[in-house]
Order: sequence, then structure tokens, then C-alpha cells
Amino acid sequence: MLRRLTQAQYVNAIHDLLGDDLLVSRPMEPDVSLGGSISVGAAGTSISPRGVEQYEALAYDLAEQLLRTGARRARAVSCTPMAIVDATCAETFVRATGRRLWRRPLTDAESTALVTLAGNAAMTLNDFHRGLEYALSAMLQSPLFLFRVEIAEPATGADVARFSPYSLAARLAFFLWNGPADDDLLAAAADGRLSTDEGVSAEVTRMVASPKLNRGLRAFVTEWLGLQRLDAVTKDPMVYTSFSSDVPAAAREETLSLAEHLAVTRDADFRDIITTREIFVNRRLASIYNVRAPSQMRPDGFGLTTLPEDSPRRGLLGHVSMLALAAHPVSTSPTLRGKFIRESLLCNEVPMPPVNVNTALPEPTTGLRTMRERLLRHQVDPTCRSCHALLDPIGLALENFDGIGAYRTNDHGAAIDASGNLDGVAYGDSRGLTQTLHDSPAFPRCISTRLYRFAYGRHESDGEEAEVGRLAQDFAYGGYRLRRLMSSIAVSPAFRRADSTAGRQP
Repeated sequence: MLRRLTQAQYVNAIHDLLGDDLLVSRPMEPDVSLGGSISVGAAGTSISPRGVEQYEALAYDLAEQLLRTGARRARAVSCTPMAIVDATCAETFVRATGRRLWRRPLTDAESTALVTLAGNAAMTLNDFHRGLEYALSAMLQSPLFLFRVEIAEPATGADVARFSPYSLAARLAFFLWNGPADDDLLAAAADGRLSTDEGVSAEVTRMVASPKLNRGLRAFVTEWLGLQRLDAVTKDPMVYTSFSSDVPAAAREETLSLAEHLAVTRDADFRDIITTREIFVNRRLASIYNVRAPSQMRPDGFGLTTLPEDSPRRGLLGHVSMLALAAHPVSTSPTLRGKFIRESLLCNEVPMPPVNVNTALPEPTTGLRTMRERLLRHQVDPTCRSCHALLDPIGLALENFDGIGAYRTNDHGAAIDASGNLDGVAYGDSRGLTQTLHDSPAFPRCISTRLYRFAYGRHESDGEEAEVGRLAQDFAYGGYRLRRLMSSIAVSPAFRRADSTAGRQP
């Protein structure tokens, strides 16, 4: 299996392996989402000709940053060259750096080719370290760095094929840390510890206790909720005067901070992301929410505060990130909000609208002032009714929040009715909806499913439903703690299986 590094994984790899003082400032191949998943997209896409050029320019830039200056060079090159061409010193650098970048030891042929390249460049440029720049840039441009190459060991007897120790190390690291394996994990692969249940369990325990787990968590939540799409959100400034260019980034950070707080800091019931009154806001978001900014702020300007008990805003469904994403530039959209809840929180399949269907809603009039009234008129068309009946009753519960998430009580002068029902469970307002979702068994099952796809880089097959069900059950038994669910996936025998039925129960 080949999975291209996402942009975040590329940056994390550079900072972890070459130094966090290097600037990854040049453009690179954009991430591709397939079926709503960047992880699945990474397993199904290659690199365009333009992307090849971008990675080449980035590789030479990074090699120059690392090897042209004294402090960085001393960190990267452990030996002192005895001549302009010093094959021994060059090999020391190539093998040590290549093992980390390529996530396994280099073969003799690979090492020889890179040392020869470094020597030829050094002779031409009359500089040993300039020669190493070419060897390093070659390693950074290699598919062995840009792609996660997962290789199976041959199965013996009745055993199933399993990933090689170095491939498993990379799978664990990119799943839990959204970045490369560290030296300890590579050492565990080298000495055979990743070939035993006990060794894998020990490494996973160490990894979930690492601060790097926050990166894996944030990558998952970003993909699960589609937060990367916030970069493209625009709002009409004449309609939403509180919206500015810094709101999307702030909204994303609010949601990621809350997920991190619940899953890592508190190790709490992750279903509470729907119902909690705790929020992370900066001054911009505080003004939209009409709350006082926290007195204790992080260096990035965000702080934790708790909304009043009588606040209508609860959890994720009260965040600007979700409310602004699932809305239009000039209005709310109960349909988009209902679709988000159905697809992202319940993992329901929402059918595509018929071809050439008219999606325009009636304009507000004296008799059609609220969004609910306009949607009911729209559903008179039978081609629109089936989908809207599935989505609108849910999204209408969030009509008290406008297109960027500010609270309101009326729509075009008419009182908003936020009542509705979710699959037969009635509620009176958005708080009732959030509690209904929190208590629905479909919600934690959906989280388990989406995390499974994130870890495996593919959508589950029919044969893998049992494994997803087992994970969901373990998630429930463990108090719905996301960190435990991440560990359960990482230590499972299915995660180590490399045959075409990986994920199925033996």
C-alpha cells in the first residue's frame, strides 16, 4: 500500500527529523479528499508534474537551510570531513539521515548511490557540505519519503500476512502522531519488539502519552469535521458585519482546542463535545458569542471559559466552525446543517439531489418570513421532499444561530421555531438536539467508523463491519474516551494485518 504524505505530515516529518527551525514555506501538492476523507485520498492519489517541481524546489530549499549554516549543519552532520570528497563521512550522514527520512535502514546500493551523488556534487562545487545538499534533496524527493510504503512480510503456514516491523512503525506513527516514527520506535522495529503483542502494546502506551498525540488527534478531528474547508469560507460583509478574514482560523482553533481538551487533557467522555458548555475563544469569537473573553489566555490569545447554564449554545453545534461552514454566504442553511449532522455525526448516507433539480428557495415575503416557512414551501416539489425531509428538521433546530454562529431570536421579524425531531425523538430547541445526539448510539459508532478510516486510509468493507463494531463496543465500555479508542485501533491484530481482508475477524 502507498499513501502520499499529507501537507501536515510532510511538515511534521521535516520538523521532527531535520529540525523545527526549518521553514517549510514553499507550496506543495495539495491534499485530496475522497469520500470526505483526506486519509483515504492520500491512499488513492499520486503526484502531478507540477507537484514534482514543487517538491524538488522545496527539497533544495530545505537542504540549503540545514547544511549552509554552522549550528544546523553541526546538528545534522556528526562527522568532520577530511577532504572535499570524503566518502566515509558522507556515508555516515546518508545512512543516519536516510534511516529516518525513509523510515527504514538504507540498502548498500541506496547508500552507495547517494554517497556517489554527494561526492560528484562536492567535487564540482568544491565544497563537501554543498555535496551533501544534493544527497539530502534526493532523499527528500524520493517516493520513499513522499509516500508511506507499507510492505507485508511473507505469511508462513496458517499465518496471515503482516506488515513488516518498519512498515508497522510508520503506520503507528502517522496514525497516532500524524508524523514519522522517532528513534525509539525505529529501534523497536529493528530489534523485533514490534513483532510481538507485548512490544506493540508497550510502544502504543508510550506514544499515546506523548505530546505528539495532539497532532494525531487534531488531524483526525480536522478530517472528521471537514475543518480544512474553513479556509474557503466567505461571508457577505454587508450581511455579517462581525465576520472578518481571521474568523475561519479562529473557528478552527476553537473546535480543535475543545477536542484536545476533552480527549487528551481531561481524557473525558468524548460524546461531551456535543453537549459541553466549555468553550475556547479569543476576543474575536467572544464578540460573536456575546460573552466576556477569559481572563486567563494562552499565548495564542485563546482561553477556556464556561457558558452559563441557561445559554442556548452547546458544544460543537454551537461553534462558528460548524455553523459558518454549513451555511451560505448570505444566509443560514438548515439543509446543509442537517446534512453535516447526518453525514459527519451519524454516518448516514445522504442521497445526491436529482440532476437539474431547482435548489433555489422562495424569497422572504410577508407570508414566508422564516427559513422554516420557506423550506416547507420548497418541499411542495416532490423531487425535493425526500431529501429535505431527512435533513431540514434537524438543521432547523439550529436556526437561532445565524450564518456565522451569532445568536438571534427572530428571522426577518418572525419568531424562530427551533423544534424538531431526530429519527422519531422530538426536541424543543438546539439544546434538545445536542442531548439527543449525545445519547444516540449512532454517534459514538460514527466516531469509531471515522477514526477507523483515518487509521486505515480506506473506507471499511462489508467484511470489516465486525471489527468496527468491536471497536465501537470497546469505545463504549471504556467510557467513550477517544484516547482509549485510538489505542484500541493501534494495538489490534487487524491493524497489523496486511492481506486483502485486513480488519476482518479471523
